[in-house]
Amino acid sequence: MKPKVAFICVHNSCRSQIAEALGKHFAWDVFESYSAGTETKTQINQDAVRLIKKIYNIDMEETQHSKLITVLPEIDIKITMGCNVICPFIDSKYEEDWGLDDPTGKSDEEFESVIAEIEKKVKELAMKVKSESLF
Repeated sequence: MKPKVAFICVHNSCRSQIAEALGKHFAWDVFESYSAGTETKTQINQDAVRLIKKIYNIDMEETQHSKLITVLPEIDIKITMGCNVICPFIDSKYEEDWGLDDPTGKSDEEFESVIAEIEKKVKELAMKVKSESLF
């Protein structure tokens, strides 16, 4: 059974949603990707939706929405985005904080830089899970 990874940030509208989408895209065969937050937004960040569609041809709004951590299944790996706040407690066997800046309201170039960093980190996480060095 594949481990379940939760990408967590406060509003679950931007970085964690991008990580969920890229986890499903690049690591679907390695782990199950989820995202959630302690608060929700009415929609996923529209710049994130537009750029993920442009770069990867993935429509995040088709399969994803902003949700609370209370709806997550039992999680094996917790990834926090770097909210600069106390991240919520979620029981997991392994966790990392990716320390990503929130690109909300910033230029496309800054968004694309964060997206590229998330892609790199998702691929690195997949390699760690594959090598079983996490558990």
